[in-house]
Amino acid sequence: MALTRWEQTDHSGYGRTFGELVAAGEDVEGEARLADAMIARGSRVLDAGCGMGRVGAALQRRGHDVLGVDLDEQLLDQARNTYPELVTMLARLDDLTPESLAAQGHSTTYDLVVCVGNVMILLAPDTERDVLARLRDLLADDGRMLVGFHTTGKPASSRTYSADEFAADAEAVGLVVEQRFGSYDLLPYDGSGDYVVHLLKHANSPEPQRNSWGLPTRSAPAD
Repeated sequence: MALTRWEQTDHSGYGRTFGELVAAGEDVEGEARLADAMIARGSRVLDAGCGMGRVGAALQRRGHDVLGVDLDEQLLDQARNTYPELVTMLARLDDLTPESLAAQGHSTTYDLVVCVGNVMILLAPDTERDVLARLRDLLADDGRMLVGFHTTGKPASSRTYSADEFAADAEAVGLVVEQRFGSYDLLPYDGSGDYVVHLLKHANSPEPQRNSWGLPTRSAPAD
């Protein structure tokens, strides 16, 4: 397999920076707050590209069943040391399948897939649709995917990825954009900013109930 854009550049400062923010008590849970508002307590969540675990651990503390997956073994070691309660798995997203999850004793169906922190712009070149299709295959029929990234080619080695190109890639693999925002606190996306947040669902999924913010809500997952 080709190297991912993440692997092509030294990102060793990423884990250190977030480790320092966590140690200082800074707020690093914006993505998790939005994700938590979308799902019932006890939902199954896949943190796809979990890094050092801050988002997955925050969702775990909020009562969800979370698995964090990442290809960077150093970041996974940091996640295990910082958040020992968070279950993690070493894997590339373009090689993630129900079979590989089941082989390690993990769930193969998730109520929510979280893919934030620029994961989509740091994949191996030309694998965006493949990754979206693999994550789609892990979504429950009424599941949702929360995806956020910079559109303008930062950090180092990342690609430029417009909101419209991403939406077209999602639609090409049977997903549709349900909501689009400019941030995790639901500011509108108008194209002038350099960050975009998408909420995706299966193209044929039923229309969900919504909370007062207009976000989909779910009933408690079945055992």
